[in-house]
Amino acid sequence: MIEDREPIRVALLGCGTVGTEVVRLLQEHPTEYAARTGAPVRVTGVAVRRPHKHPDVPEQLLTTDAAALVEGSADVIVELIGGIEPARSLLLAALRAGKSVVTANKALLAEHGSELYAAADANGVDIYFEAAVAGAIPLLRPLRESLAGDRINRVTGIVNGTSNYILSAMDSTGAGYEETLEEANRLGYAEADPTADVDGFDAASKAAILASLAFHTRVGAGDVHREGISGIGAGDIEAARSLNRTVKLLAICERVIDEDGTESVSARVHPAMIPRDHPLAGVGGAFNAVFVEAESAGQLMFYGQGAGGAPTASAVLGDLVAAARNVVVSGKGPRESAHAQLPARAMDWTPTRYHISLDVADRPGVLSQVAATFNEHDVSISVVRQQGRGADASLVVVTHTAADSALRATVEQIARLSSVNEVASVMRVEGEQS
Repeated sequence: MIEDREPIRVALLGCGTVGTEVVRLLQEHPTEYAARTGAPVRVTGVAVRRPHKHPDVPEQLLTTDAAALVEGSADVIVELIGGIEPARSLLLAALRAGKSVVTANKALLAEHGSELYAAADANGVDIYFEAAVAGAIPLLRPLRESLAGDRINRVTGIVNGTSNYILSAMDSTGAGYEETLEEANRLGYAEADPTADVDGFDAASKAAILASLAFHTRVGAGDVHREGISGIGAGDIEAARSLNRTVKLLAICERVIDEDGTESVSARVHPAMIPRDHPLAGVGGAFNAVFVEAESAGQLMFYGQGAGGAPTASAVLGDLVAAARNVVVSGKGPRESAHAQLPARAMDWTPTRYHISLDVADRPGVLSQVAATFNEHDVSISVVRQQGRGADASLVVVTHTAADSALRATVEQIARLSSVNEVASVMRVEGEQS
């Protein structure tokens, strides 16, 4: 009988919205989790800073001594503290003590993933982290396991719900960034300090994890180019609309192959215009979605709730069940795969496309001056649109693919032309054939 087997002992480090939901579900459905793992699953302790703030967790489980829980009898440690320290030290201690780990800590994995994976391997235990990217969406396990026999070429994702909510609302209402951010804060879609979300830090950590799994290469947070959405205005949204596009904050991880066959990995986070018929264009509100392009499987789409207590708890519990099963059968889960060891490609040399809006003098020769500047930097033009406004005109240029450094240098030189009053906006274009 499963109920007669030695229980799998689980300790939680941190117990916010997600942790509370994990404890609740384990206690409300013990028979189901026992059947799924092959043994009873028992929470033996929950480490928090202020026990009196957790009335929904049984008092006898609460402690302020996280280190004692790690050193104790638990078989699996679930880390929901977030941040780098003390999470890093606690998880390393757990792994070195022979305890498997489940974590939702994307920042820690992006900064110190290789150290944690090495500790897990050295001590024959597991580290699972499905909840670290895209909340409830089953994404990391398919990349790590289901597509292990395929060759992934590109992963493009909307992986931050706050930024996606803001850009979706700006697109649907025509409102500006500041007022939309204020509304997102009021509705609870944005934190009081939204920096990690709107400046792209959260998405960059997730991009590092995605690139590492997709391309069997260690990619850290420092390898990810990052730009946020605070510079996006209503004019940018309208410009995208005029070209039947929308604006999204994208995490883009791709395999780049040079003419000589040399491969590298580009990982970047930035706003981009995408066609309205692209699978990611219709992802609205605070939802997440990731679009995977693989050599044999083709195009795959993963979509769902990317945050929230219950959705994230679902991913944590999926990992917990997997780790517990391995404890029961004395087995091991998938290990880190970094055999490809591809170099990280600097943003300067990453091929991209630009949408450039210019305010120019409406007189003969202006377009030829602008075109000559593009030609000087070996950047090909795909689309040009000009609309007069009295003595001035609005000029929109969309480029073909070129190195990002060449595009940036082109824009800088154009801004110095006497016929150009202002470079109104510059944004990258994704999701179209160049």
